[in-house]
Amino acid sequence: EEIGIPGRDYLREALTSCHDPLKAIEDFQIDNGILLPSLRPMLPLLDLHGIKRLDFHNSVLEDLRDKLVAQINELGNSTDPKEKDKKLRDLLSKSFPVIQIKEVRPVVMSILKNMSYIEDRYLRFLVRDKQLYADCDIEIKRHLWRDNQSLFGDEVSPLLSQYIKNKENVLFNHESGQAGFFSGSPKSRRQAEVIQKLAEMIGTNVKLYDMTLQFLRTLFLRTKNVHYCTLRSELLMALHDREIQEVISVDPCHKFTWCLDACIREKNVDLKRSRELQGFLDAIRRGQEQVLGDLSMTLCDPFAINFLSQSAMKLINHQVDKEGLPRDQTVLHLLLRMLALGLSAWEMIETQDFREPKLELPLLVQFLPALMSLIVDDQVRSLNAKLPVEERDTAGIIIDHSGPPPDMYDVQVSQCQIAASLAMQYTLQTAKSKDKTGVMRVLGVLAQNIKGHPFEDAFLHTLVTLLIAMKEEFENEDFCTSVFDEFFFTCINVENMNRHLMRLLWWIHTKLPPARISTLLKVAEPTTSGSGDAASNMYDALREKMMAHQAMDPHQENINTF
Repeated sequence: EEIGIPGRDYLREALTSCHDPLKAIEDFQIDNGILLPSLRPMLPLLDLHGIKRLDFHNSVLEDLRDKLVAQINELGNSTDPKEKDKKLRDLLSKSFPVIQIKEVRPVVMSILKNMSYIEDRYLRFLVRDKQLYADCDIEIKRHLWRDNQSLFGDEVSPLLSQYIKNKENVLFNHESGQAGFFSGSPKSRRQAEVIQKLAEMIGTNVKLYDMTLQFLRTLFLRTKNVHYCTLRSELLMALHDREIQEVISVDPCHKFTWCLDACIREKNVDLKRSRELQGFLDAIRRGQEQVLGDLSMTLCDPFAINFLSQSAMKLINHQVDKEGLPRDQTVLHLLLRMLALGLSAWEMIETQDFREPKLELPLLVQFLPALMSLIVDDQVRSLNAKLPVEERDTAGIIIDHSGPPPDMYDVQVSQCQIAASLAMQYTLQTAKSKDKTGVMRVLGVLAQNIKGHPFEDAFLHTLVTLLIAMKEEFENEDFCTSVFDEFFFTCINVENMNRHLMRLLWWIHTKLPPARISTLLKVAEPTTSGSGDAASNMYDALREKMMAHQAMDPHQENINTF
């Protein structure tokens, strides 16, 4: 009736004011039925077959609706935008009044979907009605979200939470003894459902992209969770893969992120790429400093930190092999510069002081030589172990190459986050080569210096994976002392450390000295306050697994007493 077609009100009036209701109904059917003379004789035949007029008309409506939607979509692909927009506007003004009729709603939605601009009065009507909003295609919702940040936030928020949950599930997954976090190429990681959904929601709309980035900055600032930095990079590169030029061309970090992504994919920074990366950093002029905030988020991504610190360690090892000095390696300086920028991301965004941090001189002239001396010690011990027993200088090796690390190493790790990043990577290097002495020398140094570090969880995940591969060493009390007493126990009062410890125990508990098991289970138990269901469930499963092993091994102490 809103568009001049007789409906319920007209029929009610006709029936209440007529002398013959059956004649009024017949007249209404004739006037408003399908105006096709050849169809009239067929209707009684359908009646004889028991087919209701309603069912017949609905089937015709569906067929016509599908044909009309197809024609509207064809019009939407027209090469003449002015003509297209004019026709769609006319269609919308005639059809929008019937949008509440569910059967014809797809036609109206199809018109809206193909429009490049939708007037505010239509958008306001759609937002007010939850059912209509739910039925909107994503192309229409982009128009609705563009000027309604809270509505867009409500849609994006569950996806961001799911993304963080997915990352944490990989980090703390006790059922896998493999380092799943860093597996897979950058391109395969951004095929994840959450990333693709976000890219689809943003489409070519720059305003929605800017809103998403603002959400990520705010959440990173509020939680210090570095996975939001990963999401910032992965989302940009997902849009890059889709070739959404409207968005990526206005993101000042695009070329830098693209270049860094290529380096991470190839696991190498060659001279050409290093010049490109340095060129991006050097090209930031006065008045453009705010770009550093977004660049620092890109570099605070754990995958970027891992790549930069790993590449730096490769160059440091190379300098050791050729007896060179770290200050002579220009690419190493660039990697440290990028690390410094990434590790200062939270502070830079929080203070809004967009200045690139300077590399401290002690890092270059004290810490790096101390780190190189540790690498030399590792090589000497390895070489000595390969000699025949009678030719080994065991006493000299223990005294000169197995003692505590140099003082400058400890001092810089505690004072400088870049040094701590390199120390973590060096510790992983020794664990990867299953160098028990090397691990025991430096693991305790990190205990108080990784809390709150952007690389903390990724490091602990990888360290636990490498320690699982050294499970035989846990039969020795000195190794247990280094790993548990000097490292895990000193920073166990946080849930993430508990969960990494539980993952380690899950795989190595069969090798532990009996006296250790009860203590470790008590220490690993999650605290009641702030402990999530995942940690509690993991602890229960671990305790059950260890008790089952104890039941099969009579030599183990009873752990069921607490």
